Amino acid sequence: MKFMKLGSKPDTFQSDGNNARYVASELATDITVTVGDVKFYLHKFPLLSKSAYLQKLVASGNEENNDEIQISDIPGGPVAFEICAKFCYGMTVTLNAFNVVAARCAAEYLGMHETIEKGNLIYKIDVFLNSSIFHSWKDSIIVLQTTKSMLPLSEELKVVGLCIDAIATKACIDVSKVDWSYTYNRRKVPEENGNDLNCNGFRNRPVPKDWWVEDLCELEIDLYKRVIMNIKTKGILSHEVIGEALKAYSYRRLPGFSKGVIRSGDVIKYRSTVDAIVWLLPAEKGSVSCSFLLKLLKAAIIVDLEEMAQEQLVRRIGQQLEEASVNDLSIRAADGEDVVYDVDTVQKIVKEFLMQDQNAEFESEDNEVQEIRRPGILTDASKLMVAKLIDAYLAEIAKDPNLPLSKFVDLAELVSCISRPSHDGIYRAIDMYLKEHPGISKSERKRICKLMDCKKLSVDACMHAVQNERLPLRVVVQVLFFEQVRATASSGSSTPDLPRGLKDLNIGSHGSSRSAATHPEEDWDAVATAEELKALKGEIAALRMSNGIGGSERNGGDSRNSVDKVAISKMKGLLKSKRIFSKIWSSKGAQGENSGSDSSESLGSANPEEAKSTPSRNRRHSVS
Repeated sequence: MKFMKLGSKPDTFQSDGNNARYVASELATDITVTVGDVKFYLHKFPLLSKSAYLQKLVASGNEENNDEIQISDIPGGPVAFEICAKFCYGMTVTLNAFNVVAARCAAEYLGMHETIEKGNLIYKIDVFLNSSIFHSWKDSIIVLQTTKSMLPLSEELKVVGLCIDAIATKACIDVSKVDWSYTYNRRKVPEENGNDLNCNGFRNRPVPKDWWVEDLCELEIDLYKRVIMNIKTKGILSHEVIGEALKAYSYRRLPGFSKGVIRSGDVIKYRSTVDAIVWLLPAEKGSVSCSFLLKLLKAAIIVDLEEMAQEQLVRRIGQQLEEASVNDLSIRAADGEDVVYDVDTVQKIVKEFLMQDQNAEFESEDNEVQEIRRPGILTDASKLMVAKLIDAYLAEIAKDPNLPLSKFVDLAELVSCISRPSHDGIYRAIDMYLKEHPGISKSERKRICKLMDCKKLSVDACMHAVQNERLPLRVVVQVLFFEQVRATASSGSSTPDLPRGLKDLNIGSHGSSRSAATHPEEDWDAVATAEELKALKGEIAALRMSNGIGGSERNGGDSRNSVDKVAISKMKGLLKSKRIFSKIWSSKGAQGENSGSDSSESLGSANPEEAKSTPSRNRRHSVS
């Protein structure tokens, strides 16, 4: 630490133990200065020769009491006044980073300018600040911290501004010129951990670009904000380094930040800190991680930060959502809410992500609004990562027994436009929701199952699905069919189309009124028993072996219709005991009518042509 000694005489100030200070001298004191609760018994001549303010007080007093002066509002109190008084006596005064601001403000208060006497205290302190303090990295930070208790005078004297500029200038200096000590504990190298006995290890280690970050975490948010703004204005440091500084400050100054909670009783201070950090974020994408942005958003929601700041965070998170994890997205709902997670905010984030690829509008010279397509800035890889992320997030929030089906479905449908080769993720989420919400209606069960394409389930997922008693019967039948098709399809061939007899299991509301009357929809949406699942699997396997579905697919429409009839016959024999199936298969005419219908949808495809597509097609299929 830098320090400066003023005066040459020894310190002869003494105390009587009763808040009284006096100078050991043969001369009797002729003035008493009371500062706060401390009385100073001094001599007029050395004081008045250097202090314009004391001259004025003595001159304005009456003859009876001009020997006693009351000073109650001097900056720095009795300690700072004592420094000034000792300087007047020529005694040795030691200035350092901790007391120099108080001494400077007290000297200003007492009017110790050059106009009173050359080489006065104000001049000497300013020389010390500019030649020593502002050249020291850590002393500058200490001095800046001490200015807060001296406001507004320290601001008027430009000490605050000079400190901030000195700190910012040093932070932006070329790292090759950094030859002073600094704090850097976030990523310790081996020699810092004691693994290297080489005493010169630290000195030989290259200085990191963010060497200054941790030391600035000692500043309160108002001063920290001004330093970072000054650094950004200089335009020397990269936005990644500034982002790292904001991250380090958040973890240091926001208790519970890393866990998305508040561990501070001062909510107002917490809110102002979060607001400042959001305001200081560099505009460049990627300056901070998506995980950090989501932690900031959680903190902003907890402290009820203004809506504009929250919207800014949502927008920025959406721009780099592919970097997030399920844990990052797990934003807790506000206190008093029935649900566990804030799904609405996640929906806003996903919408921001998808908006990057949407159409843009502009107004032409003829005042006609025309639509143009912007070049998509989202890569297929980032889209796929987000789709998988949301699938995993859905599986997590599905565990909430109070989560409404509409929130689950609405979020899932947002990413339905993103083609993904596998629907195992959304299947797991659906299964989890059905497991945690066994009381949902048949129509709700049908609605949630529309979200997955059973053609895109892996072998393991199919094996699980055909034994899943929580799925509607229609879904199980189609999963069984596609499982058998996959087993018989030759390598490289496209997925065969769904037989019309099985497609009619999904005719539902898309069919005619006659079909609706003949096919009770609610029965198909009922869950199958374990025995029925086992029997269904066995019958369709036998059907494959005896009739060669794969071969029929390759032989054209006549062969396919023939297989449909065989499938109908086999399933009719198996399921005739159930009321629904007896109604479905009872009429031969109904068989012909339904097998020729093109208005139905299936779990795997929306129309017969789409059913032939490979899993890589950029189209989303849904069950109806």
